[in-house]
Amino acid sequence: MARKKRLATGGGGAEDDVNLTPMLDVVFILLIFFIVTAQFIKEPGVPIVRPDVDNKAAAKPLAILIAIDANSDIYIDKQRINPNELSFVLKEMRLDNPRGEVVVQTDVNAEAQVMVDVMEAINKIDGDTVINISAKTSG
Repeated sequence: MARKKRLATGGGGAEDDVNLTPMLDVVFILLIFFIVTAQFIKEPGVPIVRPDVDNKAAAKPLAILIAIDANSDIYIDKQRINPNELSFVLKEMRLDNPRGEVVVQTDVNAEAQVMVDVMEAINKIDGDTVINISAKTSG
């Protein structure tokens, strides 16, 4: 009778303890899984003195943007440039940015000869300059 009374009231001693062993097993299995699957940095095994890198030298040089509007006017950095002064302005910009690419944006209504003149002026300064022609994609 005493046993039935104890079960009915729910007052038991050791039977109410939570067994943490399965939870610890799961935690250790997860720990082992993450340790095994983690990617480690591979070291060469010998001491190496690495050179310092100048971030300015590693950065990609900025492009020189040349725009030709519908009236065939030439703009560099949002400033209108006289076609006679184009070579002089480009030479100055190449001194500031010798390795930069040149991007030419031309309006569809601009005269083609103006774009050809701009490209010739660029090639006269430096024949190795990469000239990119910007166009709008259809789609």
